[in-house]
Amino acid sequence: MKFSRFFVFICCMLMFVSCMTSCEKREKQGKLIISEQEFSLRQDTENTFTIDARGKVKNVGDVDVKRVVVTGNCVSCTGLWGVGQWQTSPDIDKMPQQKDTISYLPAGVEESFSFTEVADYLLTAGETKPVMPEKLEVVILSYEIVE
Repeated sequence: MKFSRFFVFICCMLMFVSCMTSCEKREKQGKLIISEQEFSLRQDTENTFTIDARGKVKNVGDVDVKRVVVTGNCVSCTGLWGVGQWQTSPDIDKMPQQKDTISYLPAGVEESFSFTEVADYLLTAGETKPVMPEKLEVVILSYEIVE
């Protein structure tokens, strides 16, 4: 008799806990993806070139977001400064021209971005134009969820 009461009590408690957790609201999250990205080579001065980027960010989450900061990285570039190689400084904060900020991005909407100076190149003697580096990427640095 005691065992059956205890068993019924445990079953009731399990049903109560499962009802409470199933009724719990799921926290809405922002989720952003880079839907398009394009890199272009631009001659900056007579002997230097730079890579610029543009593309689109899409909010595929279920909440609106704001202050979306987008920038680019050259994964295959060295951090060393020299002639005849693509250079970037991964350990230094990005300058304003090296990132773009999208002030508001509603859920389900896509917005364009553009920025300059993903990487720089100084020509060696006899060179006319560098080859684009292999590994370039656009990344989302940060964003805030709209309350």
